[in-house]
Amino acid sequence: MTTTPTLAVWKFTSCDGCQLTLLDCEDELLALAGQIRIAHFTEASSAAEPGPYDVSLVEGSVTTPEELRRITEIREQSRILVAIGACATHGGIQALRNFADTAEFTSAVYASPEYIDTLATSTPISDHVPVDYELRGCPIDRRQLLDTLCAFLAGRAPDIPNTSVCTECKRRGTTCVTVAEGIPCLGPVTQAGCGALCPAYHRGCFGCFGPMAEPNIHALLPILRVNGMSVDDVDRVFATYAAAAPEFAEPRRDQP
Repeated sequence: MTTTPTLAVWKFTSCDGCQLTLLDCEDELLALAGQIRIAHFTEASSAAEPGPYDVSLVEGSVTTPEELRRITEIREQSRILVAIGACATHGGIQALRNFADTAEFTSAVYASPEYIDTLATSTPISDHVPVDYELRGCPIDRRQLLDTLCAFLAGRAPDIPNTSVCTECKRRGTTCVTVAEGIPCLGPVTQAGCGALCPAYHRGCFGCFGPMAEPNIHALLPILRVNGMSVDDVDRVFATYAAAAPEFAEPRRDQP
């Protein structure tokens, strides 16, 4: 007797964009639904089945005590756990709170901050539980998502690259926007997986996939500055999507 594997999709602190990437698969999602049973996905349906689940996709960062408790429960119910998106893999834009006073923020935003129960930091899922795979990006790339789910159904590991966006530019034949036109680009230090989408549309990579393995940040900094980025601009671009990543935090400390 064959049992259809189950998929659960979970949301933590995030904008829902990576969950919408799954819904945006459209025709592929219909084919996928015939191979895997979506047991929990509140973005798509209020119907939910109890665990355990074969695969859990987790979007968002951990920013509240309730999320700390919930991620542990989800890990216990999931055979394979995949963190999806910049929030889940690097804390996301909300990780800017890691470098500021959270109490000051809540006082400025909420009329009654005493009712806000939040953590002082925004952290990736892997800081709290073991994660089997990470899909980077803001949002994730739909081709990577489909490949990961297909790999699970085929019983193999997903093909997740650890090279830079520059390698993807070369494979698709995109002229280097920095070399040819002096456009600032984080492609040399950013993990591949997006298909070099931004350079293909004549703009520099802004690092939403986070740092590649062993990025040479110091070699890139003078190139960014020659191409018109101020110290503040460089600081800002590295602190946008992967502010909590140590590799991207380091150059800010080195700036004059």
